[in-house]
Amino acid sequence: MDTNYDIDNLPVGTRVNHEKYGEGIISQNNALTYKIIFVRGGELEFSKAAVALDVIEPNDADDDTPKLNIREFKQVLTQILTQYNGIEHKAELGKKWQGGTMTLQPANKDLAPKEIPVETFFHKIVMMRDRLRVLEQNINSSNSLTDEEKVNLQQYISRIYGSMTSFNVLFENKEDYFVGMKG
Repeated sequence: MDTNYDIDNLPVGTRVNHEKYGEGIISQNNALTYKIIFVRGGELEFSKAAVALDVIEPNDADDDTPKLNIREFKQVLTQILTQYNGIEHKAELGKKWQGGTMTLQPANKDLAPKEIPVETFFHKIVMMRDRLRVLEQNINSSNSLTDEEKVNLQQYISRIYGSMTSFNVLFENKEDYFVGMKG
């Protein structure tokens, strides 16, 4: 990798070489990712934290610095806070469930049912979701995984999210819902 360039801030139009995909041109420089058009692979998006590029020919245009939109800014901030154990988003339990209990009734009527406060169960679900998000970020920023391995692992995580959509009924805000694979 050429150390004369700021690899985390290459301008659009820079010709680069990728070990697997060969020569390409950066078509987008976002806060966390590059979109690169390759002759052999079409347009692909890479995490800046995980991609290894060699600069073939820089584009020295002055106005190609990445511009953050609000969504990208939130992603950058979340990544920084997560990486350094910063503030986490607190998902809220739906009002109708607050103070409620879950009753687990064994099929054998001789055994006593188990009651669990909904808040306790909800807290465990949120912790699991947060840990999945950290796992997802670690996969995306890994330097030892190939892009194909990252995609395969991401698919497993998406399926886990999909399996957990039944718990969405507990959340107050739809933004906190589990979302699985679409399409």
